Amino acid sequence: MKNHVKNESISYPETTTTKTTIASNDDYDPHMHRNVKNPTNNWQTFAHFLKASIGTGVLAMPSAFAHAGYINGFIFTSIIGLLALYCLHKLISSMYILCKRKRVPYITFSEAMKMGLQQGPPCLRCFSHIAAPFVDGFLAFYHFGICCVYVVFIAESIKQLVDEYLVVWDVRIHMTILIVPLLLIYSIRNLRVLAPFSSVANVLLVVGFGIVLYYIFENLPPLSVREPVVHYSKLPTFFGTVLFAIEAVGVILAIEENMATPRAYVQPCGIMNIGMGIVMSLYLLLGFFGYWKYGDEALGSVTLNIPQEKVAAQVAKIFFAITTYISYALQGYVTAHIVWGQYLSKRIENVKMHTLYELIFRALIVLLTFGCAIAIPDLSLFLSLVGSFCLSILGLIFPALLHICVIYEEGYGPYRYRLVFNLLLLIFGVFGGAVGTYVSIVDIVNAMSGKVA
Repeated sequence: MKNHVKNESISYPETTTTKTTIASNDDYDPHMHRNVKNPTNNWQTFAHFLKASIGTGVLAMPSAFAHAGYINGFIFTSIIGLLALYCLHKLISSMYILCKRKRVPYITFSEAMKMGLQQGPPCLRCFSHIAAPFVDGFLAFYHFGICCVYVVFIAESIKQLVDEYLVVWDVRIHMTILIVPLLLIYSIRNLRVLAPFSSVANVLLVVGFGIVLYYIFENLPPLSVREPVVHYSKLPTFFGTVLFAIEAVGVILAIEENMATPRAYVQPCGIMNIGMGIVMSLYLLLGFFGYWKYGDEALGSVTLNIPQEKVAAQVAKIFFAITTYISYALQGYVTAHIVWGQYLSKRIENVKMHTLYELIFRALIVLLTFGCAIAIPDLSLFLSLVGSFCLSILGLIFPALLHICVIYEEGYGPYRYRLVFNLLLLIFGVFGGAVGTYVSIVDIVNAMSGKVA
């Protein structure tokens, strides 16, 4: 029987650099000591992984390819996907090593960054004090941003159907109507309870993608009318959109934390590799052929391009709206888990009131996502901004920096190749994130100025 140990919050010394403190090759296995209240099995975890990784971002891939060209889009999407998967493996591996060193069953991303900086190069140790709130803030903000995107996507999908059969309303009215349904789904606070919803959503996704691909493959124009390579000035938007589509680092860590058998997550033929292989294949397929079909007219979601008056297209839009509605609770789980679970709940002594206060907090999150969606209703611009700003930091920069710190004492290998590779990832993340964020903000300002004018 597993000897479970409750995973409480951990306090760390200012510096832990001695060999005895950081020894990570003993027989302590953190996976065997986790105490998860409602663990998910491998199939439930796989369903969550697919649902977390296949959201509105994949429907934006034709638009992303329009900002790169079909050759650049295929190559760069593959590279970004492989780098993202590599960084996720290094992140989870680094967290596992730190758990062994501290002999604790689990540490969060933010705790790992704090510990890593304390054990890393001396020039970085002064940043350990701000590491935890910094990481938590980015994670919470990123998943909050995803929820904002989801509000826009669901409202746009519903609007097309209502416009066709009932009355033409502004998209903001549809966002307002969504508030109550979102409050209901977001009140589910347990990933195990959400697992059946994710399974149903995955079935709807398969059917929806089949319908979308049918319209894409119907009467494809000659490939020669599309650009294999576009001007480099469009690449920052491509970078942000693809990174948003591929990465879901907070949810990926959250579902790994709630697994009954977490070792199955990162094995060579484990959940993460197989899941990411499926995800990447779908992204490349939809991006390449979606751009081939619609070219520069590809919108922020390919469902907005398929015929509005066709019944099958309307069914697909309904299915995607339902799956995105379910994903709202899954993505928003991370924001609530961080802000409420790790910060606010500790300030309220009356434990009996925690459930009520958490539900109130979740209601406020829903209202805030609604407000942001009202402010920036352009889906493609929102996707690029969130992807460039948050995911370049969470998905590339932080994992590379953490790995540099964790392996500092044991060395970086011949010619310090592991340090060099991680530094290249840092440079790529900083440059891509900065340029992508700047371009996205400029595009949003121009779009809003145009509407005002």
